[in-house]
Parts: sequence; structure tokens; C-alpha cells
Amino acid sequence: MAVTVQLQNRAFELQTFHDFAWLDSMGEVIAVFDQQDSGNISFGIKQEDGQKIFVKYAGAETINYQGDVREAILQLQQAMTVYEDLTHPCLVKLVRHFSTRDGYAAVFEWFEGENLHPHWSFPPPAKYTDPASPYYQYRQLSVEQRLSSLDDIFAFHAAVEKRGYVAIDFYDGSIMYDFKLGVTRLCDIDLYRKRPFINRMGRMWGSSRFMSPEEFERGAVIDGITNVFNMGATAFALLGRELDRSLAKWEAGPELYEVALKAVEPERNRRYSSVAEFNAAWKQRR
Repeated sequence: MAVTVQLQNRAFELQTFHDFAWLDSMGEVIAVFDQQDSGNISFGIKQEDGQKIFVKYAGAETINYQGDVREAILQLQQAMTVYEDLTHPCLVKLVRHFSTRDGYAAVFEWFEGENLHPHWSFPPPAKYTDPASPYYQYRQLSVEQRLSSLDDIFAFHAAVEKRGYVAIDFYDGSIMYDFKLGVTRLCDIDLYRKRPFINRMGRMWGSSRFMSPEEFERGAVIDGITNVFNMGATAFALLGRELDRSLAKWEAGPELYEVALKAVEPERNRRYSSVAEFNAAWKQRR
């Protein structure tokens, strides 16, 4: 049975009560994000100086989390190294992180953008059809605006590859877009890992709309070629019709279509050999 927690003027549900008194000293709670299944709960905070911050916290039994809270805490702690190693203009900025009595907190700069897959607010089919849906609004942008956004996504993942990491669990829920300024930021890279990385799970974390065959295969290598597939799938999600990867549904011309189609080849040896190579081919056709 869920319990309702009152935090300042915000109420939300958890599986069991949790004390968030430590948040009071950080400022006014202006938003609560409590529906994730990752074991984290997040808060928007307005500080005394008027600046906003985003606080991600592990330690509470969130309503949709089925795992061990201790594992969620450890995972968030380990993710801090990932954010520090992969610092980039296109990534949300980590400010600090610290332990609390019962958990662990990470503080990020606030980004005035919309998440392109807020599944708790706009589950399919509303995501695709509701004019209030951020994804729907994003798809109304010009092709050139979306290409510019993709440039940032690809540049970040080329940097991820160069720094010896692989992207894991990347999908449109990791993409935020500021519609006023036309700025893209990436978030939620907690599961990105150093190479070499082997799939020990079978079906890995992530959305099947973005996942390569090897992300379903226990014992498979997860590497830059895997991330080439992820980038191609992202292109189809933002410029095409996701899993309908036909030219008829593609909006950015036949040359870029061929680049994206090669990236999502089921057979690894038919894809680009790295995100860097994919990104170079994409830029050449732009």
C-alpha cells in the first residue's frame, strides 16, 4: 500500500515513508518527479537566490521501483564518475553530490527544457498525437532544427566513444529540448559504462525502439558499433517514424536516409565501425 509524503507544498506517493527534511535547506520545492522505475526520485528546487537546481535522489522506495534500495543508492553513487568523466556542453551539468542519512543525492544545474519522452504524462499514443506532448511539438520543428539537435546528440556520443565509454539505456527519454532557445541537452546517462563491456543480462536496460540486436543477446560485446545502431535509431525516432524505417516516412532526404539505414543494420559488420565514422558520414551528407 502506498503512503503519501508531504514535502513543503508538494505531495507524492512512495511505497513506504521517507524523511526528506534535508531538502528544506536547499530551497523551495517546485517540482517532484516520482514516477520513474529506476529507484530514483527527483526534485526541482528554487534556491534563495532565485536559481533553480535539479536534485536526483536514491534511498526512498519509489512507487514504481521493484529493486533493492541499496542497489539504487550504489548505482547513483557510481554514476557520479560517469558524469564527471563525460562532462560536455551537451550534457546536463553535475554541480555536486553527497550522502544523506538514508541515501544519496546528486545536484545538477536546472535546464529549462522538455523531456521528449515523459511517459508518465504522455504515454503512447498521446505522445505522438497530443499537441501538448513535447515529442509532438518537437516533430513540428523544421527538419533543419531537428538536424541541429541531432548534431549535438551525435557529437556527445562521439565524445563518449573517444573517452572509452559506451552508451547504455539511451533513448528519447534521455533527450531534453528548450523550445524557446532551440537548445538540446542530454540527461540520465547513469548506466553508461567503460569499455570493454559485455552483455551479462540478455535483454539489457533501454527502450527496444533504440536497441541493437546485441543488447538482447547474453554474452554479446557492447561497443561503439552498438552505439552506431543507437544513433541511427535516434535519427529515425526524430526524423522518421521510429521502427517504421522506410524512406516514405523519412523527412531528411535520401542521402541522410542511407547513412541512418546503414547505422541500424542488424548485422554488426554492415554498420559503421564507430560513432566517429558514423558522425563523419552524417556530416558529409548534411
